[in-house]
Amino acid sequence: MQIGMIGLGRMGASMAARLLRGGHDCVVHDHSPENIARVVALGATGAATLQQLVDKLKSPRAVWLMVPAAAVDDLLAQLTPLLEPGNIVIDGGNSHYHDDLRRAAELEANGIAYVDVGTSGGVAGLDRGYCLMIGGDKEPVQHLASVFATLAPGAGSAAPTPGRQAGPSTADQGWLHCGPQGAGHFVKMVHNGIEYGLMAAYAEGLNILKHANVGLRDHAVDAETTPLRDPAHYRYEMDLPEITEVWRRGSVIGSWLLDLTASALARNPSLESFEGRVSDSGEGRWAVQAAIDEAVPVPVLSAALYARFDSRGESDFANRVLSAMRREFGGHVEKQVKNSPSNS
Repeated sequence: MQIGMIGLGRMGASMAARLLRGGHDCVVHDHSPENIARVVALGATGAATLQQLVDKLKSPRAVWLMVPAAAVDDLLAQLTPLLEPGNIVIDGGNSHYHDDLRRAAELEANGIAYVDVGTSGGVAGLDRGYCLMIGGDKEPVQHLASVFATLAPGAGSAAPTPGRQAGPSTADQGWLHCGPQGAGHFVKMVHNGIEYGLMAAYAEGLNILKHANVGLRDHAVDAETTPLRDPAHYRYEMDLPEITEVWRRGSVIGSWLLDLTASALARNPSLESFEGRVSDSGEGRWAVQAAIDEAVPVPVLSAALYARFDSRGESDFANRVLSAMRREFGGHVEKQVKNSPSNS
């Protein structure tokens, strides 16, 4: 099948490459000529402009957008006038599902179908395949089935689920039509909220292990320092790369995310190349907001999101307020702590 791909960053370029491997005809465009050239070298047809991309696609055109959520509206403002009724626009990025509903209505007024695809797989998706969560009308989704099947991992990527009855669902292939417009990004939104929680659980657990040697350290004795009750209970020098490695084998907390964590620790056990400022691209916030609207408690997802805010220094002023209050009511003076490898 022929498909246009706009956005050749980390994900877009790999997805185009996987489609080319699967025998699809890809016309590609990006703001960077170098990015276009790299994918053209793999067999794609390059387009220096949006008009060229549209001209090189045969009707009914299918154009896949793989750009940041904040860039989609501006891109559609340029692209939509170039398209014609019967064409399909696919947003494979991490857009808010509210925006999907609006965009779908705007495009439908021009006779253009809109399909939203929550895409998970990261930089390893080129070889592993991508988990695809899809929203849109039945007809355009069916038209794109061969594209989804090529991008997805396929049935052999996981063992059959015990007790699951065989049926017409494509879920065991790694792609699923989840519902009408917005449904794909809604499912991906919740997926990423869960991802935040899983990541936070691994990070917090490993941090407990890293500090299991606190009983071997010297501790200040003053009114501002909580004493360690039983130092003898915390005299373990844990080997985190080895622990994550053993967890990968037979543990109930085994996962691909743990595999990636073990790999990172094997390369750099102290992770000194990272500052620990954890970004969030929006999905975790939107998942928590949806939970509020639905009156559904999500304490783990919420805490994981707030931990990311804290990692970026967003709690600094609140912490200063706490210090100020302690000084006001009790005359407590902030302790000056020097950073060192033993307490970092």
